[in-house]
Amino acid sequence: MKTKIALILSLAALCLIGLTNSALAAEKGKEVTITGDGKCAKCALKETDKCQNVIETEKNGKKVTYYLAANDISKEFHSNVCKETKKITATGTVKTEDGKKVLTATKIELAKD
Repeated sequence: MKTKIALILSLAALCLIGLTNSALAAEKGKEVTITGDGKCAKCALKETDKCQNVIETEKNGKKVTYYLAANDISKEFHSNVCKETKKITATGTVKTEDGKKVLTATKIELAKD
């Protein structure tokens, strides 16, 4: 009887681990491309203490702000949008942190008109 209970508990634990891994894989998300107004969260939006790239775009008639995660790609591009707003296109993965959409960019470029 004890071995049956141990077997059932082991199977339940394995199922739980499998579900957790699936949830983590889904959280990583797919790569997306976002086009919008590139700005500095500190200089243009006055929202942060340090310079940070953001992309403002509209989705279903509402303004959506994507904060770009600090990585080499984002840092190298920042001089393009620090003092003035420019139309940009960024590719990367999006996740939500503290209620904000954070884009980890793999590519950023000025949008072609």
